[in-house]
Amino acid sequence: MTTYAPDLPTTLTCAVPSQRDRGRTATVEVVVPVYNEQHVLAASVRRLHAHLTHQLPYPFRVTIADNASTDGTFAVASELAAELPGVHAVHLDRKGRGHALATVWAASGADVLAYMDVDLSTDLAALAPLVAPLASGHSDLAIGSRLSRGSRVLRGPRREVISRCYNLLLRGTLGVSVRDAQCGFKAIRRDVAEQLLPLVEDTTWFFDTELLVLAERCGLRVHEVPVDWVDDPDSRVDVVRTALDDLHGIVRLGRGLATGRVPVAGVRERLGRGPLAPDAGRPGVAAQVLTFGAIGVLSTLAYGLLFWLVRPAMGAQWANLVALLLTAVANTAANRRFTFGVTGRDGAARHQAQGLVVFALGLAVTSFALAALQVVDPYAGRAVELGVLVVANGVATVLRFVLLRRWVFARASAGSAQPAGGGGGAVEPESPEPASASR
Repeated sequence: MTTYAPDLPTTLTCAVPSQRDRGRTATVEVVVPVYNEQHVLAASVRRLHAHLTHQLPYPFRVTIADNASTDGTFAVASELAAELPGVHAVHLDRKGRGHALATVWAASGADVLAYMDVDLSTDLAALAPLVAPLASGHSDLAIGSRLSRGSRVLRGPRREVISRCYNLLLRGTLGVSVRDAQCGFKAIRRDVAEQLLPLVEDTTWFFDTELLVLAERCGLRVHEVPVDWVDDPDSRVDVVRTALDDLHGIVRLGRGLATGRVPVAGVRERLGRGPLAPDAGRPGVAAQVLTFGAIGVLSTLAYGLLFWLVRPAMGAQWANLVALLLTAVANTAANRRFTFGVTGRDGAARHQAQGLVVFALGLAVTSFALAALQVVDPYAGRAVELGVLVVANGVATVLRFVLLRRWVFARASAGSAQPAGGGGGAVEPESPEPASASR
């Protein structure tokens, strides 16, 4: 059951006007999800309301979303709704921050939907930069980031380590490009939320991460705002339980995306940003050769260093295999992005698979060279081995360029369009529509 406090005016118009092509100011709804927060709720909401009234150049509404509190939280929320213009209170019988956000956002008529934690750990000065890219139509989601350059964060080492490890895990497993998926300071355009919310299954703390991953997979642009953030010493979040739930969410979402059970293709078609112009950002042959050469030099140096490090622990052939495999994966990724100008996730797995085929040919060349050396000089020292392998690796590098250009990235080299795909790197269309317009 959902209970609303008595109706009040939903917006306040600030004195600072917003320039909108269609002559209408974007509206903003800020949701504050709470559970048993009666001790801090009044002070936090009054502070937030004052900031919005004097600093935010958009009409706004604040909704206090009480998700099944067992103390006097909703009574305090109702009093605030009666006292402060533009503040509403909602009581939900079901617990869960994700459930509260999804419920209020789904019923909202505002153009931009935001939320923040009730402790206001994030400096409110970041709210206008969070909302502005969405109100203008430039971006689809915006998130506060405690891990971006320019952020200032004050928190204990335990939370710092947990946060960084979690975000590294997200990058490694789900390919997330944003730096900080967990900061309780986010906003989304309503038309985007209408498409993404039905796909989000989690109703608790993983809700944010799931929404971000789906947004990136749908080719939407996510804007990151560096924030000042001070840890709340009174935080009652069960870190261990939340971490376990997040791991479960990562496995579930990864499986759903891999099997196609999560239908991101349809949303991408309706909302995702279109491909680049056919020739945009595609380097010419000369530039490709120079970039490939630079990457090749770095790869060869890395290969030699890896071979030298692992050779004492294994035979020459195994050391060659390990060093070549690791550098081949990194080399393919670097050439994909910098030499051939391919961005986004589309085709990345296929490119790596084809790159491994090229790797196998490179392995054959270097393995043959190593075998030939052992026939010619069975007692050759490690330095001679390394020299022969570096030369052979150079030959394999030339072969690699030809195959990458003519086979792996042939369409990119020919100038065909590649979807911008995958989140923050997505390219804005020439004439972005306002945040209130559906696309």
